[in-house]
Amino acid sequence: MQGKGVIKFFAILLAVVCLYQLSFTWVARKVESDAKVYSKGDPEKEKAYLDSMSTQPVYPLFKHNYQYVKQREIALGLDLKGGMNVTMQISLDELVRKIANNNPDVVFNQALANADKLQANAQTTQKDYIALFVSEYEKLNPNGKLAAIFSTKDNQDHLKYNASNSEVQAYLKDQANTAVKQSYTVLNTRINQFGVTQPNIQLEQSSNRILVELPGVKEPERVRKLLQGSAKLEFYETFDNTEAYQYLINIDNLLAAKNKTAKTDSSKTAATTAAAKTDTAAKAGSLLSKVQKNAAKDTSAASLASKTQLAAQHPLLSIMQLNLGTDRNGQQALGQGPVVGYAPLKDTARVNAYLNSADVKSVIPRNLRFLWEVKPLKDAKEKAFALYAIKLSGAENGPVLSGDVINDANSDVDPKGNPEVRMVMNSQGAEKWRTVTAEASSGTNKKAIAIVLDDNVYSAPTVQNEISGGVSSISGNFTIEDTKDLANVLKAGRLPAPAHIVSESIVGPSLGQEAINAGVTSSILGLVVVLIFMIAYYNRAGTVAVVAVVINIFFLMGVLTSLGAVLTLPGIAGIVLTLGIAVDANVLVYERVREELGLGKSLRIAVADGFKHALPSILDSQISTFLTGVILFVFGSGPIQGFATTLMIGIVTSLFCSLLISRVIFEWMLDKGWDIKFSNPWSSHTFKNASFKFVKNRFKFYIFSGVFITAGLISIFTRGFSYGVDFEGGRNYIVSFPNKAVTTEAIHDAVDATLGRSTEVKTMGEDKFSITTNYLFSDNTIAGDAKVKSMLISTLSSKPETKITDKNILGGSKVSATIADELKTSAIYTVLFAIFVISAYILIRFRKWQFSLGAMVATAHDALLVLSFFSLFRGILPFSLDIDQAFIAAILTVIGYSINDTVVVFDRIREFLELHHAKTDDPEVVINQAINSTLSRTIITALTVVFVLIVLFIFGGDVIKGFSFALLIGVIFGTYSSICVATPVIVDFGKKDLR
Repeated sequence: MQGKGVIKFFAILLAVVCLYQLSFTWVARKVESDAKVYSKGDPEKEKAYLDSMSTQPVYPLFKHNYQYVKQREIALGLDLKGGMNVTMQISLDELVRKIANNNPDVVFNQALANADKLQANAQTTQKDYIALFVSEYEKLNPNGKLAAIFSTKDNQDHLKYNASNSEVQAYLKDQANTAVKQSYTVLNTRINQFGVTQPNIQLEQSSNRILVELPGVKEPERVRKLLQGSAKLEFYETFDNTEAYQYLINIDNLLAAKNKTAKTDSSKTAATTAAAKTDTAAKAGSLLSKVQKNAAKDTSAASLASKTQLAAQHPLLSIMQLNLGTDRNGQQALGQGPVVGYAPLKDTARVNAYLNSADVKSVIPRNLRFLWEVKPLKDAKEKAFALYAIKLSGAENGPVLSGDVINDANSDVDPKGNPEVRMVMNSQGAEKWRTVTAEASSGTNKKAIAIVLDDNVYSAPTVQNEISGGVSSISGNFTIEDTKDLANVLKAGRLPAPAHIVSESIVGPSLGQEAINAGVTSSILGLVVVLIFMIAYYNRAGTVAVVAVVINIFFLMGVLTSLGAVLTLPGIAGIVLTLGIAVDANVLVYERVREELGLGKSLRIAVADGFKHALPSILDSQISTFLTGVILFVFGSGPIQGFATTLMIGIVTSLFCSLLISRVIFEWMLDKGWDIKFSNPWSSHTFKNASFKFVKNRFKFYIFSGVFITAGLISIFTRGFSYGVDFEGGRNYIVSFPNKAVTTEAIHDAVDATLGRSTEVKTMGEDKFSITTNYLFSDNTIAGDAKVKSMLISTLSSKPETKITDKNILGGSKVSATIADELKTSAIYTVLFAIFVISAYILIRFRKWQFSLGAMVATAHDALLVLSFFSLFRGILPFSLDIDQAFIAAILTVIGYSINDTVVVFDRIREFLELHHAKTDDPEVVINQAINSTLSRTIITALTVVFVLIVLFIFGGDVIKGFSFALLIGVIFGTYSSICVATPVIVDFGKKDLR
């Protein structure tokens, strides 16, 4: 074998890299274990411990801190780890005000306020927000006409001036529904581009709320900014600090005067305000020096009294500082640019309250607006923000340019390597932008243009030259993540109405920790069973397969971690399939070696020829499966992408280990003179002289499959499926349990028999759980809500450890399916496209369309058999046969396995047709011989995967029993179809072409 040194070098290099990547997980878990020991069960102490370690070196060899290693550990999905649960509320009151052009009508505004209170207080009401608003308006003004408020120039085509209140209500309802759906779409797009694998996003039915779950989120602040931003991008001219500083001094004096009004008359306030207008820049500097000097004193009682007096004398400037610098002579002077001052984060709310008060607005010009910078100052000792003076333009006092002119936005870096966002404007925006920048850059006193998103200043560069062409950038104190998020928000589009986070929490894994532990343990046990079987069946050669499989899993996990892939239940399904593929490649080689030994060849030559002759079958099967993974990854989303990622990486690592690592090990053993056996006495003749009449009995197989699928289709169209919560939606309840030690498994045991096994349970803290059930989901009445809630309480109370009362139900709502119709449609079309591409590949490789047809029929056959099984036997078997996200993973695994198995059988048939028969031989006989010759490989590969799945099914726990069962019957059907369905199709459609 040539190139052994290169293979060894790459194997060692890859092993070192994978070990390094996986070590982050071990170090992070060690720190978290220490935190648990230190806290002794106190979550606040545990959090404090981890926070204190975030900047401390915890990786002895490389001195990495905890925050660094935590970001690089194996990422687990929401089903395995949990994540952040956020409830977003679309602000329909602001949408209604916008539709009414902010009508000042007193009754209108009071009705909105009343509707806000009712919606906040009434958790069980069936009325939506629009219905509540109309009802309140009619109570306040029984004879009032809403059309007079809402029939504006913008919507006169849809709403006439004489429209009835019911027509206005229908129009507002339609606009509200559209806004909520658009918000759902925008948020979904933002979340998908955020880089979170397999997020859940649900519409709360008959409501303006959207529920979002993000797995393994480490940056809640970043998520809040991403979700709540309405993407209102605007470009403003600015005032220079020398023009705007005096207004802050005026405001400070006005506020000080107001503090004295309790002791003095209002005339003194007017005098003080007038006097303030005569202040100069020098006085501003003197004033600020005085304020800062007093504020910097110690915290003694006298000092505190002095600060209190200072705050009364200078309410604004005692909590913020003006933008001051030094001139050429070193004297204190006003700073240049649009920044007028700075304030610590803790004081920005007070500054806003001052600036937004009616009295203060009276001394500020109508075209002046103060806005904060989006990020804190970089080098400040405490988190502080800059305040900008924004110049409003036009008759409506708005921006000089709006964000709707942006065609595209991308994260980029400037020539100095600093992160920025590159924007491309349309032709109209480009022309306006050229005019604006030309005006700002004219003359010696060049102006800044502020780029504002959702009322936060992202940057305010001073324009040096006219910008033409419509390509510009947003730069500032940004990280790469900042620019990615900003570009993401701009591309995803604006929210039609503001969205606010009304609740957020950290949720536990949807599978439950006990189920995860059981799944991991059973997977390891299944792997051990497979490895023992390989040694028992292939003797010493089996140990080489064991080493190759273990190395393959190690490489797979290392690569997944290094790429930042998120491991979910579908990902585990991909690993199960990868295990089957890895073993299959070894089995193909070993069976070929056994054939070569049977021809009397020496061991060294038999090993070389075995690898050589098995290579085409291995490559064909792996390439076809890899193509499936590529298509699923490119066109799929959510669980489909998670499965595809693991599958593609697993195929690459399997090929490397099965073809190269195994070969190097065999060469080393041969060089050492070891006697390598490829069988034990009991397995040496297994299937050796098999002569089953598969082709002759093909019509029996047609009948069996036809009857089963027909019965299944009848059941599908009559009985249907048992859909899980993620496919159908359900009622969600937040439940607090008096028993602090209750587990998700205990809750499942209590409710599954009554409410259905598809009930979803997630932890939300120590004693709170999110329980979602689709029991009586189609009943939309108040009585139906009450019945489900009552049933939940009674079923939980049937067991002492989960007993609750009505008071323990903290909240309830109806939620839509987590798997949207678009995802279902996308999944179907993606799978169909994958089958088509694989068929095209098989046609190119095998040169006969009958092989492509056989592969298509076998794949469709396997998918239909699994679907039929789940419909026919739902409610009969004593475990869940729900159609849910786990089922999607299972059906994809079945398709991948079926294609892999079918291609291997086809490859042997092609070989026999080309090399092992004369033209006068009957093709049916030759094909039957080919099937029997590869029967050992087919059965052994199937058995190795089935062993893993049986162990997973028996010991994996009830929560994933349906998932493992779907995989089990799918693998069995896939093995059956490769021999008994795909091959007969070739025979019956190619009788003339095969000769």
